Amino acid sequence: MSDRTPPRYLTTLAEFACTTQLASLSDRARDRARWVIADSIPVIAAGMQQPEMKALVAKHLAQAAPGNAWVIGAGRRAAALDAALLNGTAGTWLELDEGNLVAKGHPGIQVVPAAVALAQETGANGADLLLAVALGYELSARISRAAQVKLSVHPHGTYGVIGAAIAAGKLKSFSAAQMLELINVAATMGMATSRQTLLDGATVRNIFTGHSGYMGLLAARLVECGFTGEIDSVAAIYGKVLSDTFDPDKVIAGLGAEWLIAQGYFKLHPTGRYVHSAIDALEDLLAKISGGRIDVAQIERIEVRAYALAAMLAGKNVVSSFGARFSVPFALASILCHGRSGLRSFDAEAVANPQVQALAKRVDLQEDKSFSARYPTEQPVTVRIVMRSGAAHAGRCVVTRGEPSNPHKPEELTAKFFALGEPVWGNTTTRKLYDALMGLERIGDFRAFAGQFRL
Repeated sequence: MSDRTPPRYLTTLAEFACTTQLASLSDRARDRARWVIADSIPVIAAGMQQPEMKALVAKHLAQAAPGNAWVIGAGRRAAALDAALLNGTAGTWLELDEGNLVAKGHPGIQVVPAAVALAQETGANGADLLLAVALGYELSARISRAAQVKLSVHPHGTYGVIGAAIAAGKLKSFSAAQMLELINVAATMGMATSRQTLLDGATVRNIFTGHSGYMGLLAARLVECGFTGEIDSVAAIYGKVLSDTFDPDKVIAGLGAEWLIAQGYFKLHPTGRYVHSAIDALEDLLAKISGGRIDVAQIERIEVRAYALAAMLAGKNVVSSFGARFSVPFALASILCHGRSGLRSFDAEAVANPQVQALAKRVDLQEDKSFSARYPTEQPVTVRIVMRSGAAHAGRCVVTRGEPSNPHKPEELTAKFFALGEPVWGNTTTRKLYDALMGLERIGDFRAFAGQFRL
C-alpha cells in the first residue's frame, strides 16, 4: 500500500480553490478573467459557423439530452456536458482564442465553455462564474508552468481538463477534500494530444479543447458519485507521462500574490500564436513604406528569422483554411497579397489563390538560436523582403502584440467582439451581450440572464 497522505502542494491548491473569494484577486486578474470570458464567447460563435461544426452540432444534438446551456453561435441549447464539448471545439477553430505563454497554452478556451455551461445549468451568479473561471485558469496554468511537457504533445486537452474541473468544483461549492479528489481525478482524464496536428492542418486538433470542458465537468460528476483518484496524479502525469520534469513547489510559488491569468494575451490575427510574431514584424516593415503596400509581383524573396517555435511553422504546402493558420510563409504571403490580416486572408479562397501560394514558396524561414534563447520573455522575429530591383525592406518584432508588456488597446478588443459577434447575432444582441459581460459581477442569476439570448 502506498502512503495515502496527499502532497502539500495539492492540499494547498485545493484549499486555495475553495477559500479564495473574488475580492482576493488583484484588479488586473479580475479584469483579465472578465475579458477572457467576454473574448471567448464571440470567438466560439464565429467558429461555430464552420461547416464541420454545423455538421457536428446537428449530429451530436440529435442524440443528446436537452438542457439550458447555450450552444454558442448555433442558436441551440443543450446539457452542460454537450454544450462544453461543442463550444470548446468551436472556440479554437479560427485560432482567435486567448492564450498564455507562461502557461504554455490556451487555458481560457478550455475553462470558459465548461464554466459558462454549468453556470447556466445551476443558476450561479455572475460573480461566482467570474471567480470559477479565474481559479480554474490560474491553478491549471500553474500546473503547466511547473512541467516541461514534451514538444510533441499539443497543450490543448491536457491540463485544461484540470482547469475546467476546478471551475466546476468551485461552482458546485466543493469542500477542500472534494476539490483535492477532483484535481487528482481530472489530471488523469486528459488526452494523448499530438502537436503534429498543427503542422498537418488536422482539424481533429479542435476537439482537444472541447474534450477539456467535457471531461472537466465529468470529473466533477465522478467525484460527486464517489470516484477517487491517485494520491498525486498531477505529479504522475506531469512528471512521468507528458513530461519528465515537474516541480511541485513551482505550482504554488507566489500563489495568491502572482496571478498567471494576468499574464495572458489576446489575439487579433486568426493564426497560431507564433505566427503573430512574424505578422508583427511584417507590419513593422510595412509601416515604414509609403502607403503601407508592396508590389508583390516585384518581390524576389522574403527572409524570416525567428525563435524555434515560430520557425517550426515553416510549411508551404497549405491545402486548407485551418492549415493556413499554422504557416508563417502562407500568413505573410496572404497578408501581402490582400493588404490586411483578417479571416478572409485565411479562408478557402485565400488558400486557392495562386498568387498567395506562389509568394509563400519564396519565403525562407529559419531559426535564429539567439532569438530562441530570448524566448519566452521576448519573441523575436525579423522579416526582410528583397525586391527584384535589389532594394530591401526590413521589419522586426521583439515582443508580440497582445502580451502584457505590449498589450492591445481595449477598443481593439471591443472591435474584435463586435466584428465576430455581429455577423452571427446582429448589432442589437451583440451590444446587449457585450454590455452585460463587461458588468458580469452584477448578474444575479446566469441561467435567467442567458434566457434573454438566443446565441
